[in-house]
Amino acid sequence: MSVQLPPKIALEEAYAHPEDVARILSSESDLRRSAEGGGVTPRYYRPVYERLCEFDEVRLGAMDAAGIQRQVLSLTAPGVQIITNPFEATVEARRQNDFLAARVAHRPDRYSAFAAVALQEPDNAVRELRRAVTELGFVGVLVNGYTNDGDLDHGRYLDSPAYYPFWDELCALDVPLYLHPRPLLPSGFAAHQDRPELKGATWGFGIETATHTVRLLLGGHFDRFPSAKLILGHMGEGLPALLWRTQKMFDLNPFDKKIEKSLPEYFADNIWITTSGSFSDHALTSAILSVGADRIMFAVDYPYARNGPAAEWIERAPISESDRRKIVSGNARSLFRLEEPA
Repeated sequence: MSVQLPPKIALEEAYAHPEDVARILSSESDLRRSAEGGGVTPRYYRPVYERLCEFDEVRLGAMDAAGIQRQVLSLTAPGVQIITNPFEATVEARRQNDFLAARVAHRPDRYSAFAAVALQEPDNAVRELRRAVTELGFVGVLVNGYTNDGDLDHGRYLDSPAYYPFWDELCALDVPLYLHPRPLLPSGFAAHQDRPELKGATWGFGIETATHTVRLLLGGHFDRFPSAKLILGHMGEGLPALLWRTQKMFDLNPFDKKIEKSLPEYFADNIWITTSGSFSDHALTSAILSVGADRIMFAVDYPYARNGPAAEWIERAPISESDRRKIVSGNARSLFRLEEPA
């Protein structure tokens, strides 16, 4: 007997501004540079980039075919985090949020949005976050890893004291931050320098984002901001499978750090993960055992991944129907306070 699933909500679904797409696709050198920055080949990137700026027949058709009722859209990586001029980053974040708000307003039944914020200017980032949530109706914010600080060789991570007012505002607004990957800083690239295949989502993205998250955890960030909500993609960037060993070795070697809870407790209280780009039965069942089905949400990583295979996988994954319903939409509806579809 077949079971009717509720419509899916997909949470890590990228877009790019049409003007930016047109500029990059009109120049082979710009396309190559953009592809190299993301650790992919131009041959792979061109058709992806063409889909990033489309919001109508192609995107909605792919959603319909996969039973996806809603996408939560976000600016594709590296977003505004890579802009080294603080003023320009702030202007670009507002430009992107205004554009995205207009796209969501055109189809509010199908789209929601994560805001872009320019942490290069923390005070302005607070104001833009507040505007995006309270005026534009966005459901949270997505940050693409570290924020470049003055040049491309240096970056600030989300536990920087300069960002404490930003986290205060996130907590006051009660919205989550989705931590999206970007490549390691050049200074951390020794093992990748002559191996471009390791740079992007194949390997480097997950390592960078997992390390960023462990930095927050072991530095006591969630003790400082106990109501903060963090979302990690790609089945938690491998962290659910590593929690036991990380906790064990930290207990033996805490250096000068002291945290109030165990790592699994922080995952229970502060962290959600999504299935974006990781459609593996083994990874999913391991994550359920490690962090629980209440903390897992469906995502595709469109257009970098395809809706169809993601939907087919979650529909047949060897988990309980109760857990499946939570993952495909129930947990997201609760976290983002979304109404059930009519």
